[in-house]
Amino acid sequence: TKIADFDAPVVSAESGVITALADGIAQIYGLEGAMAGELLEFPKGVFGMALNLEEDLVRAIVMGPYEGLSEGDEVRTTGRIVEVPVGRELVGRVVNALGEPIDGKGEIATKERWPVERQAPGVSTASPSTPRPRPGSWPSTPWSRSGAASASC
Repeated sequence: TKIADFDAPVVSAESGVITALADGIAQIYGLEGAMAGELLEFPKGVFGMALNLEEDLVRAIVMGPYEGLSEGDEVRTTGRIVEVPVGRELVGRVVNALGEPIDGKGEIATKERWPVERQAPGVSTASPSTPRPRPGSWPSTPWSRSGAASASC
């Protein structure tokens, strides 16, 4: 019989439908099991990230060309949190929002990938990249108080 011969792949990802799309933000009906920060798969090889989770709606940022997407298009969950490559290998490279190289210099072989949504490192762990400005050198400090006016005359 046709039913016995029917061989469909098992799909574990949930799907939803775009109900509104504007300025790179998609409103998707469905995707009840989506996670905050989850990588979503849109048609035409475009990906996005689930941000605003409501009971039956998900709002997501589209991380790619959204002009070819439209209301009624299917969106699928991936079960993966959005991650990007990190490391010195990225220095001098141009990447898109997903960390994929777009500079024509080939793949970027990093050892680590970090979630996009993560706690920032503390201020004390960052090394100073520039010397601290001296008091009175802030742009909002009046010329008369900073001493710059008398030094340049």
